[in-house]
Amino acid sequence: MSNTISFLSGKAEARFILAVCGNVSKGNWSLLSHTGITNLFTTSNVTQILLKLSADTTLSWSFYNWAHSLPHYRHSLEPNWTMVHLLTKDRKFIQARQLLEKFALKSLLSSPLVLGPLLNKFPSTNSQVLCWLVMYYARSSYKDALEVFYVMKSAKIRPDLHACSALLSSLAKEVLSDTAWKVFDDMRQLGVVPNTYIYNSMLHVYFMSGKADSAQRLVTEMDAKQVPLSIFSYNILIALYSKKKLHYEALCLQERMKKEGISPDIVTYNSLILGYCKEGRIREALRLFEEIKRFGLKPTQVTYTTLIDGYCRANDPDNAIRLMREMERKEGIKPGLVTYNAVIRKLCELQKMKGVNDMLNEMDERGLKPDSWTCNTLINAYCKRGEVGMAFKVRERMVESGLRLDAFTYMAFVNGFCKTRQLDQAREQLFEMTHAGFIPNYSTWSWLVDGYCTQNNPGAVLMIPDELAKGGRVDCKPLYRTLIRRLCKNGFVDHAQKLLDQMLAKGLPGDGLVYTVLAFAYLREGQTSAATETLNEMVVKNLEISRKIYISVSSSYADQSDLLMFLWAHASEKGLISKKVCRLIENLQKNQAPL
Repeated sequence: MSNTISFLSGKAEARFILAVCGNVSKGNWSLLSHTGITNLFTTSNVTQILLKLSADTTLSWSFYNWAHSLPHYRHSLEPNWTMVHLLTKDRKFIQARQLLEKFALKSLLSSPLVLGPLLNKFPSTNSQVLCWLVMYYARSSYKDALEVFYVMKSAKIRPDLHACSALLSSLAKEVLSDTAWKVFDDMRQLGVVPNTYIYNSMLHVYFMSGKADSAQRLVTEMDAKQVPLSIFSYNILIALYSKKKLHYEALCLQERMKKEGISPDIVTYNSLILGYCKEGRIREALRLFEEIKRFGLKPTQVTYTTLIDGYCRANDPDNAIRLMREMERKEGIKPGLVTYNAVIRKLCELQKMKGVNDMLNEMDERGLKPDSWTCNTLINAYCKRGEVGMAFKVRERMVESGLRLDAFTYMAFVNGFCKTRQLDQAREQLFEMTHAGFIPNYSTWSWLVDGYCTQNNPGAVLMIPDELAKGGRVDCKPLYRTLIRRLCKNGFVDHAQKLLDQMLAKGLPGDGLVYTVLAFAYLREGQTSAATETLNEMVVKNLEISRKIYISVSSSYADQSDLLMFLWAHASEKGLISKKVCRLIENLQKNQAPL
């Protein structure tokens, strides 16, 4: 007998399938395990055997698992898909779902090219299996979940509410509010009638994207369709309104909850308290705290930590520490790392380093290890005090603890070295920052450029782009723009011009902001002809002064309004300012005119 089924005729294969089914029914597994028989199994005849045995799903399942154990055979997509549907049809949902999840990822089931042809095989169970696929993919890959959903839409298969909720929740995590709304609309077109849970998923989408107006429109729709709001609905809305500083609207929702017989829970109050504490409005937050106790709710670590942070934001670290002691003494709630971080941040801001060390010692006694946030706060504090050596010790401990340095860490060191006039070290930190994959912002480069200019060494600034370019570490155009702007700000317009020439020689075009700042710098230095020439270059290059450029330059040189007005008038004559920006300038002039 041959090792492959391909040598069997159609009739022989049919007899083989019937013989296997008969032996499976009788439990003759030892007979089937003969090498001459096991070598005849293919995914095609295994699928047919599964279907022949499907009157008793237990037999199909036993054969499926037995075949899977064979050394020279592996189930492909066809028998896997068949077995899932047979189990589903027999309402063995747990086994079916577990099996589906085992092969879904490696079989690329989310692909329409793979999934589409499978839909004709088991139409009665497609809906359930596809819903499981959506839920499975939604846990790790919203894109795959979307692919399956749109296969369902093309086949006019209505997803169940669990699949809808899972997909919308995955889109919420990715802050894809527009995509979520389209999916929500498509679901309704397929006949899905949203319930409270589905609406809650959409409210979560709008919470993650900070769209309070959209959330309110959704609530209006829920009211119109008489879909009740749950405690989760209210809590997520209150959290959203509090985040957006819409305190009145948040409190109105709290009142509506009470009228509808839904008692606010600790999550409700925590959201309201957080909104006030973020603005340093500790009195309003404490009023809500008293309300919590009056209604018999138990404050959580989140409640206390939020209030402690609120005291810190209100520049009251003493009461923050008092409440920290109270939470443990009265409620038995130990402060967590976030609690300590809030207090340490404020003590660092106030340069109360003894208090900081006390907190760090207390953390150590409790077995709480500083995280990146703690370390960055300490590094920043030491750098601001000019104690860069102490900051480096914290950095060493960070690395030893396996914590990664982030952009904030590098920025703190750049700032610290610039404050102590150690500019070469500051530059090294900046280069190290770019090498680590972080992009320094305008302020970070400004500290270094301002430092060199203070030391009357603008030539050092001219060398920065080429030094960075050696390692291919940074996008040169934004860097040139930043360096030129700061040199102009510090009165080194000739060096700024050299940088622009260097930039152009490398094939990097200057933009409207660079030329506008350069023209103003020439005017400020009394070089009117050079300013005019710069504006003429803008005309030749078809550059214009946009609203954004106008606001940026006006803000940077607000103390030189007369000179700015001369620049805007000169630029307007050359057609460099659009009518829209001209109207903006006129309106601002009217508002600033003396009464």
